Amino acid sequence: MMSLAASTNAEPLGGSQTAARSRVFLVDDHAMFRDGMRQLIEREPDLTVCGDVADADEAMREIREKKPDLVIADISLSGTTGIDLIKNIKAEFVDLPVLVVSMHEESLYAERALRAGAMGYVMKQEPAKAVKVAIRKVLGGDIHLSEKMSATMLAKFMLGSRTSQPVSPIETLSDRELEVFRMLGEGKATRQIAEELNLTITTINSFRNRIKEKLNLKNSTELILHAVQWVREGVTKI
Repeated sequence: MMSLAASTNAEPLGGSQTAARSRVFLVDDHAMFRDGMRQLIEREPDLTVCGDVADADEAMREIREKKPDLVIADISLSGTTGIDLIKNIKAEFVDLPVLVVSMHEESLYAERALRAGAMGYVMKQEPAKAVKVAIRKVLGGDIHLSEKMSATMLAKFMLGSRTSQPVSPIETLSDRELEVFRMLGEGKATRQIAEELNLTITTINSFRNRIKEKLNLKNSTELILHAVQWVREGVTKI
């Protein structure tokens, strides 16, 4: 979980300060994390939290009303994914920047988040200082990734310019298929995945079959084993 220790030395707000503060909206299904982010952001003289919610549907309603300058969202949300939320936000609010702050390994989701329309990705394990840097970079119109992830994406871009083939079989999965694959790797059963994504068991089984086909896996046992390995390794190659 993100450390808030680094934020205790933030400069206190001055009573005569009149500069407008950038309005940040939080979307995360963990109330404790939202509270921690709110405390971190409110200590900054140029930032304020204008709202926070736990799910994507409520997020869209609140974003329309609150008109934030930045949305901070997690990848895992009840009933949908952060990737889907990002796509919905960008479809309705083209210029609204989105920063992903998630527990999921950056190498697994950062590229997909950026393709969906996000402008940055930070893991929750990062110190508070790194999160504040990311917030200000994205508010300033810049992309924020870790140095390691930036180098990885540059290398993939260079390789992709020389070949039309995906760098990894995982990249052939759709965003929804990847989410199902991740949840299988976390040990979740088909029924649980269906409930969390608000989909039918039949739909989840269809995703499972497509994943097996795309990754050239023979059966459900191989699917689960590969999913568990992928989650544990935190890489995009199988």
